[in-house]
Amino acid sequence: MNVQCRIIKINDKKGLIKLTNKNEIKLFQNEQIRTKWDSEIEDYYFSVIDVIAVLTESKNPNRYWSDLKIKLKDESGEPYEDIVKLKMPASDGKMRLTDVANSKQLLRIIQSVPSPKAEPFKQWLAQLGKERLDEIADPEQAIERAINTYRMKGYSEEWITQRLKSIEIRKDLTSEWNRSGVKSGEEYGILTDEVSKAWSGLTTGEYKYHKNLRKESLRDNMTNTELVLNMLAEVSTTAISRNENPKGLNESKSVAKRGGDVAGNARKDLEKQLGKKVISKHNSNNPELLDE
Repeated sequence: MNVQCRIIKINDKKGLIKLTNKNEIKLFQNEQIRTKWDSEIEDYYFSVIDVIAVLTESKNPNRYWSDLKIKLKDESGEPYEDIVKLKMPASDGKMRLTDVANSKQLLRIIQSVPSPKAEPFKQWLAQLGKERLDEIADPEQAIERAINTYRMKGYSEEWITQRLKSIEIRKDLTSEWNRSGVKSGEEYGILTDEVSKAWSGLTTGEYKYHKNLRKESLRDNMTNTELVLNMLAEVSTTAISRNENPKGLNESKSVAKRGGDVAGNARKDLEKQLGKKVISKHNSNNPELLDE
């Protein structure tokens, strides 16, 4: 069993689904699809709305899916009755319940969606599952794949190095939160906002709005300077937490703010020296601009 999983109780036939803490964004033909990995069945759960949007290019994928659910239920009761809801990041940065389906369920849904993208999408599903299982067997493959993906998107080697380090620091922080009794998911989000607000002056949602982002990863759209300051905030929070040993969300919130303040003070000092703000509107649409 993956000890880094949390258990979410869902009203479906399985009863319990063991999910990794991390929501992931996967790309199909440069279109974003939200996913979660189920370590028990070794399969992804996919946001059905995201898949419908990609396959149909509908201006209202929510309505399309709503109509399709009725059609599927009228025809056979399958697979609609098996669809469950999980919390995933919405466009406003908040965690909201959305319909999800595993690979098998998704393939059955795709059969009911006339789209020239259906066959390429099925191939993508198969490859995605294989890559994840390969990464579990050999974690270095995940790192290499991430590096290659960033390179293909046009990020510089310096930025990629900083980004990979930020992943390591974030993992240390969430491990410390877990040790302190903080619940993954919503409580992690609350503490992340505390850290972000303290160092940048913006919550995660406000920061994404500032950069004109929706479902994209905020860190993938930070400049070098922003990444370094965010890492300073998170590594400071981790260090203070280990030193003070807080218990639960409320005590950890105070630690998160003080950890963020360390980087916030550094940001203000740097801005004073530079004579300009370092919180940038630049995003990955122009990755070369992130080398600040």
